[in-house]
Amino acid sequence: MDTFDLIVIGGGPAGYVAAIRAAQLGMKTACVEKRNALGGTCLNVGCIPSKALLDSSEHFTLAQHKFQKHGIELSGVKLNLSQMMARKNEVVKSLTQGVAGLFKKNKIEWVQGYGRFAGQSGGMTQVEVDNAGAKKTIQAKNILIATGSEVIELPTLRFNGKTIVSSTEALDLPAVPGHLVVVGGGVIGLELGSVWKRLGAKVTVVEFAEKILSMMDHQIAGEAAKSLTKQGLEFKLNTQAMGAKQSGAKMQLEVMNRGTQAKETIECDVILVATGRRPFTDGLLLDKIGLKVDEKGRIEINDHFETKVKGIYAVGDVVRGVMLAHKAEEEGIAAVEIMAGQAGHVNYHAIPSIVYTWPEVAGVGYTEEELKAKGVEYKVGTFPFLANGRAKAMDEPEGLVKILADKKTDRVLGMHIFGARASDMIAEGVAVIEFAGSAEDIARSSHAHPTLAEIVKEAALAVDNRKIHL
Repeated sequence: MDTFDLIVIGGGPAGYVAAIRAAQLGMKTACVEKRNALGGTCLNVGCIPSKALLDSSEHFTLAQHKFQKHGIELSGVKLNLSQMMARKNEVVKSLTQGVAGLFKKNKIEWVQGYGRFAGQSGGMTQVEVDNAGAKKTIQAKNILIATGSEVIELPTLRFNGKTIVSSTEALDLPAVPGHLVVVGGGVIGLELGSVWKRLGAKVTVVEFAEKILSMMDHQIAGEAAKSLTKQGLEFKLNTQAMGAKQSGAKMQLEVMNRGTQAKETIECDVILVATGRRPFTDGLLLDKIGLKVDEKGRIEINDHFETKVKGIYAVGDVVRGVMLAHKAEEEGIAAVEIMAGQAGHVNYHAIPSIVYTWPEVAGVGYTEEELKAKGVEYKVGTFPFLANGRAKAMDEPEGLVKILADKKTDRVLGMHIFGARASDMIAEGVAVIEFAGSAEDIARSSHAHPTLAEIVKEAALAVDNRKIHL
């Protein structure tokens, strides 16, 4: 039986990053991954392919509607969906192969197959790996569970992969649907809805809550909702999807307004169910080592990412907290550093959340609603993209930056952005919050001109009512 210092179960962002860091720290490391490629959901059927399609579809929209304003005249612009998908697949292949290369470089053994616990003996934990019936058992003193999450299937809308699909199939539709209904107004639903809207589909979003992006700052989410409506997405809020049936070549989706109880039927071609994800622990046989999951399917851990069983750790989507790839990566690194006797730590207050619609939505720290609920006294500074030179030069005047600072100390408590490149701009907010900086720190820091980053500086100045360019 092969013996390792650490076995990581799962080759997604949490798992492969943890394996690399463990190898750097001198641990003999194995990573068990069931897919034919490393990278997990994120690289294979999540973050990366969706962003590839978002960028491609945005280029298509620019060519159709914006290039002429820039003095670029085109005629006969048409969609080559198969080429767009081929490019997306090539991006995925390049990155997953890159992870495999990093494993080779760091002498990490990739054990392909489904991993499950086989027991413990002599201070070691045994993991059986099943690769299409071919089984082998490996063991290690430390185990890191990083098996990620899976899509939630609604009992009233069972996936069939063609007319009722998950986010996975929505990345590979063979043709642009005439009418796509997205059940769920969260990040995944809005991103994929945006892709297919840009490519020509009619898109209707059915959202159970009274507003989309309910986890984001409400002012920012409201601006995003207005923008997406202007782009042509239709929203049915406070509405529940009841079920669907096939009628010829079409789907008939029954929905009900939760306020009025009024029902209606929406005729469409494809229904994308994007109502969230849940921890994936199926087949791990946690009971073999004395573990079980909580009511939400999560593995319970302490502040050092260790379960109640010594030497068994868990990170990422299978434990408490937001399901984000970068949160999972930070936890994976912190967990193996703790195993190595170092002081691994994750500042959860400084984990950003991003929605890659266009314009983008990003936030870090507390929302205004959270501060009100906590009774924290705060100041607000906002500044619009419209008053920024670079945004005007880019023809991207839509959006704003919002900074929330403690009323007494001026410490930045949250930063929220709706606008072009918000996903990149939010990094300044992350850094300031990580270092417990103030709005004054941002305001006194030189921001290159002309850049979108100047909007952040102006929002910081606005916290004390001294913005310059408005």
